[in-house]
Amino acid sequence: MDPIKKEDVEHLATLSRIELTPTEAEDFAKDITNILGYVSEIKDMTGEETSEKKVGALFNVFREDGEPHEAGKYTEDLLALAPERQGQYIKVKKILDSSK
Repeated sequence: MDPIKKEDVEHLATLSRIELTPTEAEDFAKDITNILGYVSEIKDMTGEETSEKKVGALFNVFREDGEPHEAGKYTEDLLALAPERQGQYIKVKKILDSSK
């Protein structure tokens, strides 16, 4: 694999509207070359392929429902924290246009 040139990094920086010093461009060129070399090594590796799937022990991770609190117990406390409210709802800025 050919090393990445400083000029290529500077060109990419220009396209990305990123300002780089000449030293930074040289450093990035070396870093990118090293990263691409490492990725090509990983790409060339092959591992054992087995058709058998190995699964660990299965169990239910959800808790049992206990006694829930009464309906509306915390509603007023939560609504009091909202910047604006409209009745029993939190008022928010409209973000969707219904005319489309």
